[in-house]
Amino acid sequence: MGHLETIRSSLNYDLTQWHKKFNKSIIVTEYGADSAPGINHDPPVDFSESYQVELMRQTHLAFDDLRGEGIVVGEMVWNFADFMTAQSTTRVVGNRKGMLTRNRQPKMAAYLLKQR
Repeated sequence: MGHLETIRSSLNYDLTQWHKKFNKSIIVTEYGADSAPGINHDPPVDFSESYQVELMRQTHLAFDDLRGEGIVVGEMVWNFADFMTAQSTTRVVGNRKGMLTRNRQPKMAAYLLKQR
């Protein structure tokens, strides 16, 4: 977590290597980050909505780099909405990777996806 500046280059490298190894186009089925609704910070910090948006923005740049080459042919964000999970040290009050809150209110990331 926390290294937003490496997402684009890391994804470009990893996805290109997988494509070379298996000679198959890739559909990325889960990407995203947890964000607590209403928490924003500049610069973005882990678990803030601004972090979730920037992680997705950098991920989209990587996907777009590779889409023209036929390496990435599809994507599916994880997840539509926050949902409850068992309490643990890694999940406080559920899974918060959604574009919407559990009450179906949009987070900042929902607006980024709407523009995509």
